[in-house]
Amino acid sequence: MNSKRHFLLHPVVWLAALGYFVDIYDLLLFSIIRIPSLNDLGVVDPTGTGLLILNTQMFGLLLGGILWGVLGDKLGRTRVLFFSIALYSIGNLLNGFVQTGTQYAIIRFIAGVGLAGELGAGITLVSELLPKNKRGLGTSLVAGFGLTGAVFAFFIAQWFPWRICYFIGGGMGLLLLTLRMSVFESTLYKKLASKNHVTKGNFLMLFNKKERFMRYVRSILIGLPTWFVVGILISFSPEFAYHLGIEQSIDPGKGIMISYAAIAVGDVAIGLLSNRLGSRKKALHIFYIITIAGMIVFFTATTPWQLYLSTGIMGFGTGFWAVFVTIGAENFGTNLRATAATTIPNMVRGSLNIISAIFLFFSNQLSYVNGGIVTGVIVMLVTYWAIAGLQETFDRDLDFLEE
Repeated sequence: MNSKRHFLLHPVVWLAALGYFVDIYDLLLFSIIRIPSLNDLGVVDPTGTGLLILNTQMFGLLLGGILWGVLGDKLGRTRVLFFSIALYSIGNLLNGFVQTGTQYAIIRFIAGVGLAGELGAGITLVSELLPKNKRGLGTSLVAGFGLTGAVFAFFIAQWFPWRICYFIGGGMGLLLLTLRMSVFESTLYKKLASKNHVTKGNFLMLFNKKERFMRYVRSILIGLPTWFVVGILISFSPEFAYHLGIEQSIDPGKGIMISYAAIAVGDVAIGLLSNRLGSRKKALHIFYIITIAGMIVFFTATTPWQLYLSTGIMGFGTGFWAVFVTIGAENFGTNLRATAATTIPNMVRGSLNIISAIFLFFSNQLSYVNGGIVTGVIVMLVTYWAIAGLQETFDRDLDFLEE
């Protein structure tokens, strides 16, 4: 069996991909069914309440990222996968029973905490188990397949009432839990676990050295465009359409479905491109340009099809998520890798709180559309500053420790 065949058949790769599929289904479900679910609950201000619930979920992801990341280095990658899946599965089942906006926000927070552990632990496992010339392809496969969970969520939302959609998500999580029982721990972590003198999963170590702190901060900031695109532009595309003068109704669920289908393709494409170029950073730069092009189409759209087209372009561009999370794992030693790889994507998700605050400020000072444009410019400037200071990690040997 050649190495490529072995990589494609590696069970951890496919289990991580299935896990991320369920993760993305649950993560994006609220954005897809926001309007019908809040209307059904009789919420007076679905836009304001929707943003509050979304930010509450993202805050749960932020806290959960820290919790599961630390536990991933202290207890092992596989245990984090088990407990995080159990928590978000229970959270999504409970979401099917909420009766008020407040209950909705609380349960989405709990689900957010659970959802925070899936991606980082899975990417850490895949990165540590595959050879360095295949790990980028492995993480791209995980991200590309996993992100189709958003497409699945869109169609489920068309076929079933919103409460049933949450029950389906919780059920898929519990089913996945049984498959996760067969996942084995990485050799690098087993080697680390035998070294009792080595500090493992100390979150504060990410802050106690300037070089490591800046490496961590920049690893987070290179992912900012993803959640500006998904959390602001696409989730609130009906509001943007109104202010752009588009009279026809816009379905945010359809926008999410289109964008995530494109993201899935982009995730696979950037993995192949990164391997072809022998560089993570060069591939990121190309996909940033595609993302910016999509934003330009979005803010100049005059018809629904142009708006939906823009979501596809931005989606393909933000397919850099696969390389982004791989960089997070490659940038840190084994004793901090799960902590970094789990907190980094969730810090980006949690950054939606800050991005939305910036957007609300400028939309009040300027206009809804101009507020979005200014926020996008700020996000991209910060992103380019961050990537400029990061070292290339494509050929890095991951068998090292943080002192």
